[in-house]
Amino acid sequence: MGVLVWFAVADTPYLIALALFDQQGRRALPLAGRSQAEVVPEGEVPQVLGHALVLELLLRVWQRSDEGALQRAAGLHSLLLVELPIERLPEDLPAAKAAWLRTGDTEELKMALQAMSSRAWTMAVEKFKPVALTPAW
Repeated sequence: MGVLVWFAVADTPYLIALALFDQQGRRALPLAGRSQAEVVPEGEVPQVLGHALVLELLLRVWQRSDEGALQRAAGLHSLLLVELPIERLPEDLPAAKAAWLRTGDTEELKMALQAMSSRAWTMAVEKFKPVALTPAW
């Protein structure tokens, strides 16, 4: 078990879950996020908060399926969990999201996210195995 690091709220990075998908010919990129009360050390994964954010996001995405079929837009990188400094939230994240919605360029989005954040994970599940968070960068 890793050591937890405590920060003041202003210093605490946000954890953001992003889903990239197509629905009826239109791109969508909903997200869910929260400030981390406990930041896991380098090499560790934010299991509890990460799973909670992704569950919340996927429930919202699932509800959208009433409006039409959904298709992942970026393969394995269609579901991301990214740790971002709070100062990146008001301008940088919305700009990266808007660019992806406009162009669909996933590599450009990943590069923009990498410029904002040193840690991100993809999330996947295999039959008979627990949900896995794998470093994306």
